Amino acid sequence: METKFGFAKMTIEEFTEWLSKQRVARTILNVQQHHTWIPNYSHFNGKNHFERQQAMKNHHVGVNGWADIGQHFSVFPDGAIVSGRSLERVPACITGHNAHSICLEHVGNFDKDGDTMTEPQRNAIIKMTAAICKKFNLPVNTNSIIYHHWFELGTGLRNNGSRNNKSCPGTAFFGGNKVDNCEETFLPLVREQLGDFDVVKTKNPYINYVLVTASRLNVRTQPNGRSSLANNRSPIELGAILRVYGKTDGWLKISNSQDHWVSGRFTKEVKRATVNASVLRVRSGPGTNFNVEGNLNRGEEVFIVAEKNGWCKIGFEEKWLSSDFLDFH
Repeated sequence: METKFGFAKMTIEEFTEWLSKQRVARTILNVQQHHTWIPNYSHFNGKNHFERQQAMKNHHVGVNGWADIGQHFSVFPDGAIVSGRSLERVPACITGHNAHSICLEHVGNFDKDGDTMTEPQRNAIIKMTAAICKKFNLPVNTNSIIYHHWFELGTGLRNNGSRNNKSCPGTAFFGGNKVDNCEETFLPLVREQLGDFDVVKTKNPYINYVLVTASRLNVRTQPNGRSSLANNRSPIELGAILRVYGKTDGWLKISNSQDHWVSGRFTKEVKRATVNASVLRVRSGPGTNFNVEGNLNRGEEVFIVAEKNGWCKIGFEEKWLSSDFLDFH
């Protein structure tokens, strides 16, 4: 593993081992697939991984006005993986769908007549997607593994590529960028890589979930404010959903295997639910008289922060769902 400019460059084998050791407080529900378009293969000389990653960060920060590089990882044509923003930070990749995501940017233009993906890059994309699914216990389906093309560019509405959408991750990405292409050509490769692994069916050990309401929430080694900070855990960002394994004196234990605690004063309890309708409309308020802001597909998971008259609010924004079409965990 090499480091430069605050980034780490890894082989797929190094990435898999590294990921298995990471402790991520933020709840992850999906992994996004993107292509960079620019830079593409013509901008890569086999040695300039860090320079290209730094250039993307400079653009995201200086031009887009973001706080950091948008993606968590970039996958280069030689199969090398370069880290981006912290896994504890929400990516800046798909409008309205970043809160519980990991974002992968694959360096290249994978539209038809663009770059022909190399075998090392292809293998790295499959293996790292499988590793993320295994790490975060994600089912291999098109709610957990998502393409940018499926979401309307301005609103983030999921329309599966029917209008006003980017082509990302490319019209030739593993056979195409449509939902059917993903199901027929990409997901089987991820499942093959995972082998016998599947989402754990046993009852999970969590007591509940909470939403972080502080701008940055420290993780401590004991349930009190005088204890030392956990040396292998970064502060947790505003809006992160945490899994709670235990409670004592207003403190929440957020690891099943480590003494890692956060103050409950800076959290709000939330409920986890799954959409049971084929398409569920997201509205701007708690009722059918409010505007439709988007939709969710069957099987998508959400976290409920407030309830009112049979309607459920998701996240900090005014986005509401009818509770009639939700299965609560």
